[in-house]
Amino acid sequence: MSDDVARILAAAARGQFPPPDGTTTVVPQPSTRDAGVLAFTAHSVVFTDQDPEWVRAELAATSSDPLAASMNPGFLLALMARTGRRMDCVDLLTVATALPGEPELPLREIADAEYGRVARARKYRDDVRVWAADGGVLILGRGVAGRWEAAIEVDEDARHRGIGRALALAARHLTPDEVVWAQQAPGNARSVRAFQAAGYRPVASEALLVAR
Repeated sequence: MSDDVARILAAAARGQFPPPDGTTTVVPQPSTRDAGVLAFTAHSVVFTDQDPEWVRAELAATSSDPLAASMNPGFLLALMARTGRRMDCVDLLTVATALPGEPELPLREIADAEYGRVARARKYRDDVRVWAADGGVLILGRGVAGRWEAAIEVDEDARHRGIGRALALAARHLTPDEVVWAQQAPGNARSVRAFQAAGYRPVASEALLVAR
């Protein structure tokens, strides 16, 4: 499988982004599971095993600003139809550097979690690990191109106490890599605020296409 997406993500985590030249880079999928689109500032990356010429033709035919074409619903629908895949939503992709030492938040690792979000994580990630805290759950796993990704869930009766920020910060201590990634639906303002308060930096928007 191609390592193009892994290299692009590693560079972005260091603050080295694709050139903001208004173009789209088409690269092979990093795995049979992962296909989709990354939209950086004025540069998009489509990772799919489909014909690059077809991708470029569909982008050119999209009735939107060319800079927004890769995230336009028309293009994404065409890509889903072509690949036989589906998607949930366009996410904000964020990243943070790892931190030394143990997290301040008391956590206990769960070997056999039954949380709905954990079951969903195992569809999208490998090597999933789960920790519970008083009022929430932290999930770490290997997602697109092998990157370590964090996801959190806060109990409804524990909101507005900083648990989300503390869980997101804990992931920076627990990641086995130099960085940890996280995705937030842009409309989920609570999640966006929690991760940014924990030091995660916006990098791109991302649309993941999942096999049916």
